[in-house]
Amino acid sequence: MDALTLTTRERDGTATVSVAGEIDIATIGQLRRYVLEIVAGGVRRVVLDMTKVSFIDAAGLGAMVGLATLAAQRGVALVLGEVSAAVTRLVEVTGLGDRFAVQTG
Repeated sequence: MDALTLTTRERDGTATVSVAGEIDIATIGQLRRYVLEIVAGGVRRVVLDMTKVSFIDAAGLGAMVGLATLAAQRGVALVLGEVSAAVTRLVEVTGLGDRFAVQTG
């Protein structure tokens, strides 16, 4: 099991959160608390860089949908940046691709 590691860099009102490891029932609380703290910090946009996510399950995807909803309610855009094959596969299988904004450029 890969531990979840979260790091952030901020620039011009955008916080980029690098997510590494597994997102599952054991780690979604950590992810939720971390991202909500950033949202509360006054940024306008949060980009989740998920290139180093080795595993994500349905609970992890559900947490991400919930985070996107909560961020939007606070006027913060939560978008997906780069994603790993594991994340891409689950988003495609579940048909939830339209629930997430994707960073372009």
